[in-house]
Amino acid sequence: MARWCYRHRLVVLLLWVGALFGLGFSASTAGTDYANVFSLPDTDSKKAYDLMEKAFPARAGDTDTVVWKVDEGTVRDQDVRSRIQPALDEMAGMKGVGGVTGPYAAGGAAQISADGRIAYAQITFADQANAVPKELVQDVVDTARDAERDGLEVELGGQAIQRVQEPPTGLAEMVGLVAAAIVLFLAFGSLFAMLLPLAVAVFGVGTGLFSTQLLSHVTDIPDLAPLLSSLIGLGVGIDYALFIVTRHRKGLLRGTDPEESAVIALNTSGRAVLFAGGTVCIALAGMLVTNLRFLDGVVIGTSLTVVLSVLAATTLLPALLGFLGPRVLSRRQRRRLAAQGPEVEQASGPAARWSAGVQRRPRTVAALALVVMAVLALPVLSLRLGATDQGNDDASTTTRKAYDLLAEGFGPGFNGPLQVVVDGTDTTALVKGIEDTSGVARVAALPPARGVTVIQVVPTTSPQSEETDTLIDRLRDDVIPRAGAEAHVGGVTAVSKDFATVTGDRLPLFIATIIGLGFLLLLIAFRSLVVPLTAAVMNLIAAAASFGVLVAVFQWGWGLDLLGLGKEGPINAFLPVIMLSLLFGLSMDYQVFLVSRMHEEWVHTKDNARAVRVGLAETSRVINSAALIMVCVFLAFVLSGDSGAAMAGVGLAAAVALDAFILRTALVPAAMHLLGAANWWLPAGLEKRLPHLAVEPKEEGAAGTTHGEGPATVLHGFVRDTAGDPVEGAALTLRSTGGRPLDTVTSLADGSYILSVPAPGTYLLATTAPSYPTRARRITVTEEPLVYDVELTDVPEATEVT
Repeated sequence: MARWCYRHRLVVLLLWVGALFGLGFSASTAGTDYANVFSLPDTDSKKAYDLMEKAFPARAGDTDTVVWKVDEGTVRDQDVRSRIQPALDEMAGMKGVGGVTGPYAAGGAAQISADGRIAYAQITFADQANAVPKELVQDVVDTARDAERDGLEVELGGQAIQRVQEPPTGLAEMVGLVAAAIVLFLAFGSLFAMLLPLAVAVFGVGTGLFSTQLLSHVTDIPDLAPLLSSLIGLGVGIDYALFIVTRHRKGLLRGTDPEESAVIALNTSGRAVLFAGGTVCIALAGMLVTNLRFLDGVVIGTSLTVVLSVLAATTLLPALLGFLGPRVLSRRQRRRLAAQGPEVEQASGPAARWSAGVQRRPRTVAALALVVMAVLALPVLSLRLGATDQGNDDASTTTRKAYDLLAEGFGPGFNGPLQVVVDGTDTTALVKGIEDTSGVARVAALPPARGVTVIQVVPTTSPQSEETDTLIDRLRDDVIPRAGAEAHVGGVTAVSKDFATVTGDRLPLFIATIIGLGFLLLLIAFRSLVVPLTAAVMNLIAAAASFGVLVAVFQWGWGLDLLGLGKEGPINAFLPVIMLSLLFGLSMDYQVFLVSRMHEEWVHTKDNARAVRVGLAETSRVINSAALIMVCVFLAFVLSGDSGAAMAGVGLAAAVALDAFILRTALVPAAMHLLGAANWWLPAGLEKRLPHLAVEPKEEGAAGTTHGEGPATVLHGFVRDTAGDPVEGAALTLRSTGGRPLDTVTSLADGSYILSVPAPGTYLLATTAPSYPTRARRITVTEEPLVYDVELTDVPEATEVT
C-alpha cells in the first residue's frame, strides 16, 4: 500500500483534499447538534428528574442571570432603578429572548439581598445555550454593561453568557500547532520535514471533527467531544507522522532510494503506528464499560479522529514523501550525503550516552525514577471527584464575578440549590424536617402540580463543598425517611454528586478492562509475559503521578493564578475516565515504539543488554521529541476557555511528560536491564496457542526463507560508470528488506567488491559514490553466489535483480 500511495501520490492527495473539503462543506451546511446527556439510571437525582418531567413538562430555553451591586444606598434607589429597568426592558424586547424576570416587578422582592445592595434578574432565552446566537448573547451583555456607572457594578452569569467570553474557536489548536512546528523544526532542521507531520495532523483532525459534527445529528455527542477529539487528534497525528518521517530520513541518510526508504519506513514504523493507533482506540473504547451515556459520544468522536489520523499517516504521508523526495532532508544533510556517502548506522550523542549510563547503573536510575513518581503521586490520596461550575472561572471573567456577587448577596449555596421532589402534596412534615437540618439556609415549597411538589433547598455552603455533599446524603438517608415521604433529591448539584459517585464506583472495572486489553495486545505482539506486565505497572504509576499533579494544581490550587485557571475545586467526575483512556493509549504508543526496537534487536542477537541499550539509544530522542510536541499541544488547551478541556490538557501534559521523560527513558529500560533475558520469557504452551501479531515486519526472502536460515553465500561484481570505467571508493551496503545493514564494503581500484550474504533471500543493495546520486536496488540471492555489476549514472533508479 505504501508503494502504491508513493507512486500515485497525486491521486492520494486529491482524495484527501476532496474528503476534507467535502466533509467540511457538509458539516457547515448541516450545523451542529451536540447534546450533553447525563443518563444516570437507578440514581436518586434521576428519579427526581423523572418526577419533575411529570409535573413540569420540559421547558425550552436557557436561563441566565444579570446581577448588579451598588457601593452606596440600595438597588431600590430611583437612580439605580432608572438605569437597570430600561436595560431589562430592552433585553425583554430582543428577538430570541423569551422573558425577563426582575426584582422591580410584583413579587420580585426575593431577588434583592437582605442588605439591599445586590439584586438579580433572570433572562430566559428561547433556545438552549448552545443554540442561542452569539450575536444575541453579545447584545444582552452590551445592554447590561451600558447600565454601569461609578458605584454600580453589573455582571452576567449563565451558560449562554459563558460562550461569548470564550476565546475564538480554534485558538488552542492554532497555538498547539505553532508550538509543535517549532519543536519539529528544531528536531529536523528542515522546513519540509517540519510541515509533513503538521499536514497529516490537520487532515486527520479536520476530517475527524467534521465527521463528528455530522454524527451529532444521528447520535448524542456532548459538546466536549470536539475539544477532546482535536486535543488527542493533534497529538497522535503529529506523533505518528513524526515516527514515520524519522525512520524515512534515516533510510535516506543511509543511502536508500527515496521510494524504497518510504516503503521501509511504512513497513516498520508504519506497522507500529497501526498497532499504536489500535491500542489508543481500544483504550478509548474501554470507557463504554462504565455505561455512562455522556461518554459514548466522546468515544465516538475521539476514536474516529484517531482512526483518521492513523489513515492519514499511512496513506497521505507516503504520498507527500513522494512529492518531496530527498528534500525531506535538510540542505546540509543532502550536501553531506553527496560528499561523504551514507552515514554509518550507529547511535551516538546524548541518547547513546544516556542509554549506556542506564545500563551501567540500572538500580540507581530505577530507584531515583520511582522516588520522583512516588512523590508526585502522593496528592492523589486527596482526590475528590465533583463538577466545576462558573465559580471556577478566572476571577476576571463576568461569569465568575456574577457567581461571587450572588454568593455574597444570597449565600454560597444560592448558586447550586437542591430540589427535593415529592410524589404527593402533603409536605408539611418534610419541609419542617428540612428547615431543622444543619447546613440548610432557606427552604421554599412551590405550588404542587399534577400531584408533585418541589421543595427548593438552598444550602449554606457552595455547590462544590464537601459539606453540601454531606447535606445531600443527610436528606436522603435521614430527613426524608423520617418524614415518611416519597421524595428524591435532585438539581444540578445532586446530579453532579451522583455522577461522581457512579463514576468512582465503576472506575476499578474500567481500569481493569483497559489494562487487561493492553496486556493481551502486548503479549501477542512481543511474545512475552514480562514486557506487558511491566507496561501495565508503568501505566498505573504514570496515572497515579499525573493525577497527583492534577490534584495539586486544580484541587489544592497550586499555580492556578499563574496559569490563569480560576479557583480551585474538585476534579471533574468525567475526567478520570477520559484521561485514563487517553493516557493508557498514548503510553502504549511509547511502549510499542520503544520495545519494538528492543524486540527487533533481541530477535537478531538474543542479547538482552544490547537489545535494551540499542533500543533506548535509537528511540529515546524521537520519543522525547514526540512527547514534547504532545505536551505543547495539550498545554495549549488551557487557552480553550473550557475548564474541562483546560483540566484535561494540564493533566495529559503532565502524564505524557512523566511517562516519556521518566518512565520510558529511565524506569522501563532500567527495569529491563535488571530483569535480563526474563523480559522475553513466554511458556512454550502459551507460545503455541497465541496468534501471531508482529509489530515489526518479518524479513523474508523471495521464497519465504527467513534471513539467518540456510547456507551463507556472497554477492560480488564491479562498480562502473556509464563509460565502463571502474569507480573506486564507492560504498556498497547490503541491507535486509526491513532496512537493517548486514554488510558494508568499499570498491577497490578496479571497481570490484564482494559482500557477504547471510542466507538466500531478498535484500537491498545501496551504492553511494562521490559525484553520483545514491542508488538502491532490490536483490534476490539464491544459494549460489550472485554476480552483479553496478552501473552509476546521473539518474537515480531502483531495479530488482535476481
